Amino acid sequence: MTVGIVGLGLIGGSLGLALQDTKLVSKVLGYDHNLTNCEDALELKLIHEIVSFNEIKKCDIIFLAIPVEAIISTLNLLKDVDKNTTIVDMGSTKGEIIKSVPDSIRANFVAAHPMAGTEKFGPHAAFSTLYQDKIVVFCDTHNTADLHKDRATQIFSHIGMRIVFMEANEHDKHACFISHLPHAISYALANSVIGQEDPKSILLLAAGGFEDMSRLAKSSPTMWTDIFKQNRTNLLTSLELFEKELSTCKEMIKNEKWSELEAWMGDATTLHKIL
Repeated sequence: MTVGIVGLGLIGGSLGLALQDTKLVSKVLGYDHNLTNCEDALELKLIHEIVSFNEIKKCDIIFLAIPVEAIISTLNLLKDVDKNTTIVDMGSTKGEIIKSVPDSIRANFVAAHPMAGTEKFGPHAAFSTLYQDKIVVFCDTHNTADLHKDRATQIFSHIGMRIVFMEANEHDKHACFISHLPHAISYALANSVIGQEDPKSILLLAAGGFEDMSRLAKSSPTMWTDIFKQNRTNLLTSLELFEKELSTCKEMIKNEKWSELEAWMGDATTLHKIL
């Protein structure tokens, strides 16, 4: 089958590389509004060919690997595709995207969130094993035709992913706590340090803990602004709960309640029994 990928950064570029390693796909075509990304994707051999958006619309399966707000506007440009064309969005939020799918292509549409990524972005960040042994979440598939659900299942399985099914609202709540909230915290930490420390001190003293917690703040602000916008309600709830825990920590330190602080930290370490 012929695959079209809209968006040739980390997500789309890595998908292009992974698909070229399968026997399911005869050709991987790419489209990106950023001409530099197109040039880089060709040079890096992330895709076989750069084509126009109209050519993308003729593919057997189309992947939308672009920011979540752009996914919504792009879906409206796809409302006249053939009924046998599968459309898969790769966004990190699902509720708003699913609501926006034109009725004419709802049966074509697979709402998917591959739980894979790094803090890097752009074509040069792409690598072929990004999706290997990771989970992809399919949402609200009861409105998707079997042809398209089966085709998406086959593709993701062949690039090494395990498929989990969820309702969109459930997905957005869980994704907020395990992905969106950590990004917000990382951006806040980075801004706190930048506001207080000079660059030389940061470079001199930054150790593993700071590097681990600030790593997510290297992620694309454009992409994450869109995600925060679409998952606003869940993110606000999670931030309030985080602020409550942070306030608890602050009060125990302020009042020198060291045994209580140790117990509070002990509760937190149980997370790693899960992970």
